[in-house]
Amino acid sequence: MKVGLIYTSTTPELIELVEREVKKQLGDDVEMLSLEDPSILAEAREAGYVTTGAAARLIGMFMNAACQGVDAMLNLCSSVGEVADAAQDAARYIGVPIVRVDEEMCREAVRQGKRIAVMATLPTTLEPTKNTVLRVAREMGKHVELVDALVEGAFGLDQDQFRARMAEVAATVAEQCDVILFAQGSMAYCEEYIADMFHKVVLSSPRFGAAELKKALIAKGVL
Repeated sequence: MKVGLIYTSTTPELIELVEREVKKQLGDDVEMLSLEDPSILAEAREAGYVTTGAAARLIGMFMNAACQGVDAMLNLCSSVGEVADAAQDAARYIGVPIVRVDEEMCREAVRQGKRIAVMATLPTTLEPTKNTVLRVAREMGKHVELVDALVEGAFGLDQDQFRARMAEVAATVAEQCDVILFAQGSMAYCEEYIADMFHKVVLSSPRFGAAELKKALIAKGVL
């Protein structure tokens, strides 16, 4: 069994966490093909939205992974999650599911509470994640209220500085929400820290994405 891990940006912590969660779901012998194109996120950040070129390169990465024989793939960047949505018809046709790392996390947030704070270091991640929460809430027949929690100045900090900045921003929204949702997988190592500090439900995406990847492989008949 071979799965594709599609990144637009990575940190050693994110890679380690994603691979650990995938192995937890699929076993240590799973073959993982990792593809990365940091220019996609860089271009989206600079423009403030996902440009034609960035979207096209991401779709190209999906097709590249399919050509290299993956059974399914996990899209790991929430900033471009809507590109993965747009590629779903092609994915079904070629028989290689594209799983969004964050979609089931967004559903769990809607199950857990009405007031959801969305934490992100970039506006280009905040908005698509909010869109996904609102979409799945509609699909579930629920109404939610979203609270923006933009962690400005956190991009590129070391782990200790990043945790401290996350805590500062979480403190400003904790009383306004039932659930704190991390829009970026790279934030996941702060999940327990923030949950313990503010006694809130805190959700991060890698464990949800890995579980959904397993479901996609079962549905395909590979597992």
